[in-house]
Amino acid sequence: MIRSNQGKSFQDYMSGNVCYGCGIKNKKGLQIKSFWVGQKSHCYWSPQPHFEGWRNIMNGGIIATIIDCHCMGTAMAYAYKKENRELSSSPHYRYATANLNISYLKPTPNDKIFLECQVNQYTDKKVIMSCIVYSGKIKTVESEVVAVRVFDSSKSQKKNIFKD
Repeated sequence: MIRSNQGKSFQDYMSGNVCYGCGIKNKKGLQIKSFWVGQKSHCYWSPQPHFEGWRNIMNGGIIATIIDCHCMGTAMAYAYKKENRELSSSPHYRYATANLNISYLKPTPNDKIFLECQVNQYTDKKVIMSCIVYSGKIKTVESEVVAVRVFDSSKSQKKNIFKD
């Protein structure tokens, strides 16, 4: 996995996250990391050989998982950014995928990839984003992702699923 030199990632602020794609508490997961670069979020990731769908081609489900997790982290970070506050501040928000529409443009080599996400629309409850996957300089995947806020620590919740 390639690590950014930009300090803590969005995912580092999601305490108790056991998600396979982005969970800091899932040591066997993909451990993706997302960061702001200007107005877009970036993620760099390197797969293991067992993430192939075909020889030397990354499995499409793994790609979908990385897009999903990168975008949910981006939705959370964008909400904090819109409120002009730090990712470590309260209240804490979490998002889940409402819609994930992926277009696989070309086979993605099972090698280092780069994701770039842009927020296109934002409300307190929903974030609509576009996310592109690159292998080197080649665009291999385009996606449109809708995230919905499923947790707000300032509101009464029946059960906090993100508790440590």
